[in-house]
Amino acid sequence: MSLDQLKVMSAIERCRTAALGGHVARCENAACGHTEIAYNSCRNRHCPKCQGAAARRWLADREAELLPVPYFHVVYTLPSELRDIAYQNKRVVYDLLMKAAAETMLAIAADPKRLGARIGVTAVLHTWGSALTHHPHVHMIVPGGGLSLDGARWVAARSNFLVHVNVLARLFRGKMLAMLMHAHDAGQLKFFNTHAGLTDKRTFKRFISPLRHIKWVVYCKAPFAGPKQVLRYLSRYTHRVAISNRRLIAADGNVIAFRWKDYRSNGPGRWKTMRLHPHEFIRRFLLHVLPKGFHRIRHYGLFASANRAESIATARALLGVVPPAAEAQKQPDIAPDSPRVLPSPCPCCGARMIVIEVFARGCEPRWRPTPVRIDTS
Repeated sequence: MSLDQLKVMSAIERCRTAALGGHVARCENAACGHTEIAYNSCRNRHCPKCQGAAARRWLADREAELLPVPYFHVVYTLPSELRDIAYQNKRVVYDLLMKAAAETMLAIAADPKRLGARIGVTAVLHTWGSALTHHPHVHMIVPGGGLSLDGARWVAARSNFLVHVNVLARLFRGKMLAMLMHAHDAGQLKFFNTHAGLTDKRTFKRFISPLRHIKWVVYCKAPFAGPKQVLRYLSRYTHRVAISNRRLIAADGNVIAFRWKDYRSNGPGRWKTMRLHPHEFIRRFLLHVLPKGFHRIRHYGLFASANRAESIATARALLGVVPPAAEAQKQPDIAPDSPRVLPSPCPCCGARMIVIEVFARGCEPRWRPTPVRIDTS
């Protein structure tokens, strides 16, 4: 196990326990008096329970930027032959995967024989399959059109077609393999165990040579229910990885059961239940721990952070769309000595919940629930 994996496990184990401290909140309605203890969250981006608010903010920001054009859902998948290499070189290979996929998308769209436009791309890296196996791929949401190369007009794609996936797959394959060779020549790739021999340049070239002749998987389809559907799907895993709590069914010392989707089947029967020993479940989960500081959400082209606001404003102007009115952020007038009020109301009566005690890490709250006396006479 790496240090990053140990830190993630430590954070998840302590999440919402007394080890991280917390607070006690009580309903302001004296007739109700409902009181509850809430422990602090770890806020680790790998935790299945944390970062929900951050994901909702990300979704709201992206939905506010949507243009009134068709959007396409594009997925670039790394071949299975390269997955072990990617796992041993996460920071390098994952970065190249996202870079190669984005450059492919931008280059094909800018080709005058295709679309001839500068497009925007929002990309999210996923490293897992539904069964938690190692399956690196990049999800993209791409508008059906872009700015002309001179920036003077909006170039629209066909409503149900962006570009043929075979064209994308061939260019993606060439770019990714060229980047891997360059990284190998620069000494950026490390190899271990059965792949230790790939350190030799000739051996590595022989290893990747067959990959030039196989078909790489690229998926491109207009989302059936619109771009918001894809954004909602991506937002479920923008601030967490591998699995969410809603897929967990049961857990004990012998087995962990969770729902997974079998993409080889169709219909409602594709959702199945998988049962794993806890050690195997933890091993699969830790496959997807990302290197510290690695950005798995990236924006390219018109959506690049440096010029996103300007590019979206230009696109809206060319499309004749009135920009959404900015909501004024009203700062509440709160006195310094005012009690802290929780955003969630009382689950019993709906009144405000007031924080009555805050306790530090490793401490238990001073407040204790009053024991219920049972009359046995």
